[in-house]
Amino acid sequence: MRLDGRRASDNVDDRRARRGGKASLGIGGTVIVALIIWLTGGNPLSFLSQQAMDGMGSSSQSYTPTAEEEEAAAFAKIILAGTEDVWTKIFKENGATYAPPKMILFSGSTTSGCGSASASTGPFYCPADQSVYIDLSFFKQMKDQLGAGGDFAYAYVIAHEVGHHVQYLMGTLDKVTQMQQKADKRESNRLNVRLELQADFYAGVWAYHDNKDFSSLEDGDIEEGLNAASQIGDDRLQMESQGYTVPDAFNHGTSAQRTRWLKKGLQTGNIKGGDTFSVSYDEL
Repeated sequence: MRLDGRRASDNVDDRRARRGGKASLGIGGTVIVALIIWLTGGNPLSFLSQQAMDGMGSSSQSYTPTAEEEEAAAFAKIILAGTEDVWTKIFKENGATYAPPKMILFSGSTTSGCGSASASTGPFYCPADQSVYIDLSFFKQMKDQLGAGGDFAYAYVIAHEVGHHVQYLMGTLDKVTQMQQKADKRESNRLNVRLELQADFYAGVWAYHDNKDFSSLEDGDIEEGLNAASQIGDDRLQMESQGYTVPDAFNHGTSAQRTRWLKKGLQTGNIKGGDTFSVSYDEL
């Protein structure tokens, strides 16, 4: 990606020097976190198993970020700024005001409005405090473990989580939560798939406009993003972890679905084309 000379967002809380314990989850947290864990193909509530831990606070451990991590932090701040610019413009064009999310950078573990979080959680959005949480080591995991490296692949991760914030501002998250409370497990998973695919679409919409405004995409960038979307499909992750798939347990979408909706956003840049809730489930 071409990012030279781009501004960096200052709407960032860098907690990497605070390697504290984890805090307990609030009583309503399980419902919220079911919507925000974007990577794992299994139970999105697994990271909530540790409760009644020490709150996030000071630790005697010293922490010095590596040069690679500092580069990743600078990159994340520029991408966040790009999402702020794009979504501010899109909301304004639609007669609304965009209130950007805060980005929380952490290392190891931290607390959020949705409960405790660790590096194993993966990046997520917490609507309770309207923040995107990222342990920057996840980018290295994408490259080394998922075969999904590349700067646009990492930007897609951030833009996807910001997409959930867009859903929060538009009331989509609340509506889905209410629908899930009345649904069985199979239907709840399907609603979550629709939510995640829409966030993929919004990530594509961001990239379309960011490239239009800044010529940010280089040769191979789009392929990196589509590859990342493919690598984190529920079907691929389930096959790798257990050797077979359970479609009724999908909660983020298949590789083909995730790639298709990201690509649609990239090609059109039109937020109105991302209604994943009106499409027949079999046609997503």
